[in-house]
Amino acid sequence: MIETKLFTSSQILPRDWDALVAHDIFLQTAYLKALEEAAPNNITLYYYGFYKEQELVGMAVMQRVKLYLNDMFRNEDDSCFKERFKNQVAKILKGNILVVGNLTHTGQHGMFFKSDILTNEEFMHSLLRAVDELKHEIKTVYKKTIRAILLKDYFTIDSIHETKNNLIQMGFHHVSVQPNMIMTIPEKWTNFNDYVADLHKKYRDRFKSARKKSNTIVSRELDETAVFELSETLYKLYKNVSNNAKINSFILPENHFYTFKKQLGNNFKVIAYYLQDELVGFYTLILNNNQLETYFLGYHSAYQYKYQLYLNMLYDMAEFGINYQYTSIVYARTAMEIKSSVGAKPEKMVMYLKHTNWFLNMILKYIFKLMNPSKKWQERHPFKSN
Repeated sequence: MIETKLFTSSQILPRDWDALVAHDIFLQTAYLKALEEAAPNNITLYYYGFYKEQELVGMAVMQRVKLYLNDMFRNEDDSCFKERFKNQVAKILKGNILVVGNLTHTGQHGMFFKSDILTNEEFMHSLLRAVDELKHEIKTVYKKTIRAILLKDYFTIDSIHETKNNLIQMGFHHVSVQPNMIMTIPEKWTNFNDYVADLHKKYRDRFKSARKKSNTIVSRELDETAVFELSETLYKLYKNVSNNAKINSFILPENHFYTFKKQLGNNFKVIAYYLQDELVGFYTLILNNNQLETYFLGYHSAYQYKYQLYLNMLYDMAEFGINYQYTSIVYARTAMEIKSSVGAKPEKMVMYLKHTNWFLNMILKYIFKLMNPSKKWQERHPFKSN
């Protein structure tokens, strides 16, 4: 018999929690505490522990997300027809959804269990029971109805797909989403010069051109004090990029980057770009064991094209990952083509999605396609060794 326990704060998670999830910083208490303190204002976090004979053998991170699609769609150039259509979609999906996983980061960072103790079927049965319990808890305590359930971000090889048929029978839709762009670092690359040497001439010339354009830009890692002092500017640069997204399900608060630096310390990097004395861009990294995870970034639009800020950030992320001997760099989704041009490969990802209204659930898959439109893009192959 598997027992479950709900925790409403990272402060009260059991002492053996971090030992269970030592492989993933996004499931550990330091990260969860940072996210709690600096979460988007429409996200509330919950945690479940799964016990067998009083031993913690599994866990899940869940997020209640207040979702209002009128705030998500940001394309002001839409026709009147598109605008009316999106308003109808907003009426269907507005309200609270429950996400098993992390809406603020790409990847499966929502659950883990000891596979030598539990079968996938046992864990998924307990997980879905916990979802139902949390739905009832939210209805009872907050008088809010969960409109939809999202099991978020799984690679095609993840064990959850062993229960795919059961999930579909329960009404979940198996939906494809934009791929996660990941660069696997070969052992032969001992430093960044090896990366550059492995580029085809076309891409090596592009690299040299980007570096030349940015030769007046100075990059500098910010410590905790500097992140605090520059919080307002960092936030404006982040919002400048975020506001240009056509669809965005959350906005980070201004204290986000400082809070993450304070809680994660050296495992959270903030790299700033200066033009003379002006902060014109930044990117962030999360050090996740042998994986380097790229995080949020921002830049000044007036300098982006002239100095190739975004492309140079991608190169700098690669340089950090290679020089510090990470096995892979997770570039996440969005901007797939330019990320593939620096060496990232698309890894297919899927989600499981269900609306709690049976009729709306019938059309939910098509609505999800509107929210997550497929993008035509050409994968690049920059390396000689490809």
